[in-house]
Amino acid sequence: MIWIVGVLVFWAVAWVLNLRMARMEASRFTAFAVPALFGITLLLLWEGIVRGFEISPVLLPPPSAIAVTFSQNIPTLWGDFVQTFVKGALSGYIIGCSAAVLTAIAVDRSPFLQRGLLPVGNFVAALPIIGLAPIMVMWFGFDWHSKAAVVVAMVFFPVLVNTVQGLQASDAMQRDLMRTYGASYPQALLRLRLPAAMPFIFNGLKIATTLALIGAIVAEFFGSPIRGMGFRISTEVGRLSLDMVWAEITVAALAGSAFYGGVALIEKSVTFWHPSQRRAR
Repeated sequence: MIWIVGVLVFWAVAWVLNLRMARMEASRFTAFAVPALFGITLLLLWEGIVRGFEISPVLLPPPSAIAVTFSQNIPTLWGDFVQTFVKGALSGYIIGCSAAVLTAIAVDRSPFLQRGLLPVGNFVAALPIIGLAPIMVMWFGFDWHSKAAVVVAMVFFPVLVNTVQGLQASDAMQRDLMRTYGASYPQALLRLRLPAAMPFIFNGLKIATTLALIGAIVAEFFGSPIRGMGFRISTEVGRLSLDMVWAEITVAALAGSAFYGGVALIEKSVTFWHPSQRRAR
């Protein structure tokens, strides 16, 4: 009970402090401090509830136990991270997004592909991953190649649709001006249409960051070597080792957040001219 009272007092103080900082003028300090303090408060509330109500660690381990497990299994967690994120998610992300952008340019040039490929793409994008992953494992084997194939299938069409929409973002007057100057399609593409499409492309790329990691982890449930986040989660759940499961979830959350943040930073440097980026500054 002392744990619960202490955590509730801390939560109340942190809540008041968060409200005051949220009303302050926006700055880098407040942008970091508000979510950090809120996250620490949630972790302490979680710890206090688990210890105060004596919840079994099989059902919900406290954050302190998860942190201990994390620190004791860093080599295992790193190996799982490399297998799932670097080999499966990142390689599939690069292949799928690159193919999507190139295909979008072809679609932009061909009315036939606009009418034929995009409806098929919407159908494929709606396929459930739990039905797609076993097929890819049977086709490409149990190593990371099948996970990369699943990721390619998941990220391809979101990036394709956003890129096609972005290539049409430049208005007719701008395209007519390029034709007046005698610009060829490649010249108009590189100097007008692709720059105008960048905000749309990066929207698709940011969506694809989360899809890539989810796809790689879920695919490992249907066949994997003896390493990988999905393999470890399914194995440790069977052993009722929930602290290790949460440690893997922590790795996945950190990797996904860093991946999304890296793409967002690249977007700021590439689309610095866009009004949304100017307002963000």
